[in-house]
Amino acid sequence: MRGSGSREFTAVEEAIDRAAHRFLHARGLFEGRSRWRRGVVELGVFALKQGWAAIFGGLLLVCILAARAWWPDDAALARNDALTIAAVAIQAAMLALRLETLRELWVVVLFHVAGTVMELFKTDVGSWAYEAEGLLRIGGVPLFSGFMYAAVGSYMVRTMRMFDLRFTRYPPLWATILVAAGIYANFFTHHFVWDFRWVLVAAVLVLWGGCVMRFRVLRAHLRMPIVVAFGLVALVIWGAENVATFGGAWLYPDQVEGWRPVSASKITSWFLLMILSVVLVTLVHPPRRPEPEPALPRQPSTAA
Repeated sequence: MRGSGSREFTAVEEAIDRAAHRFLHARGLFEGRSRWRRGVVELGVFALKQGWAAIFGGLLLVCILAARAWWPDDAALARNDALTIAAVAIQAAMLALRLETLRELWVVVLFHVAGTVMELFKTDVGSWAYEAEGLLRIGGVPLFSGFMYAAVGSYMVRTMRMFDLRFTRYPPLWATILVAAGIYANFFTHHFVWDFRWVLVAAVLVLWGGCVMRFRVLRAHLRMPIVVAFGLVALVIWGAENVATFGGAWLYPDQVEGWRPVSASKITSWFLLMILSVVLVTLVHPPRRPEPEPALPRQPSTAA
């Protein structure tokens, strides 16, 4: 739902926005309702916006579960190749249907490439593994794996404008780039030298600790410390990872003999990897400060 000064919607989102406003106005859900009903409306809009922002990742998870449940093991087209084709089709459809802008696609592509490079390394050192099938792969990494990282980037960049995010005390861009570079490097180097992920977590808390995120749902303007938002999103991604491994998209070593929940320690990994996504998003959508509150009219002087 658009507000003054919000980021531009795509044409399709603009049409959905107008239709939603007509629906709410026709039923008197904007004005004249009790506080709890307005709260229910805001909560419903929040859930819809979150779902819309995560549409890429949600559709990809559906494809992973569907392929595991119904794709024949002896099919001429390997399951992993089918997932790659499905991921490309989802991305192409989002562009063709104007659900995502070309400018936002750059973030998705960058995160896709960064994720694929890390996948090649991680599978080589045995951190996790994919089924050895299909032609659309680089080494032991099926090409659809990069789209799972792209889904995170897509969610982050779409959330930025869906909720018209504004920030107070956002850290300097150069400092965020340094921390993001350190995070990415540590995913590789910790296999050979000391793992300094907790130093990086501390750096994130220091750098973003004073930053407050302001976001608009429908009419309500809410605030949240941004590190809390980071943690909540990392928790959601960890939940999606459990769904993906349950669907057999990839397996960790302790899941080879039978599926079990992904270790909760991975939440920290996703927390850090998400910082990389956040920094990439800010290259397309620079963080903006809240608009200044309108000045109150001056009261006439009562002095004699």
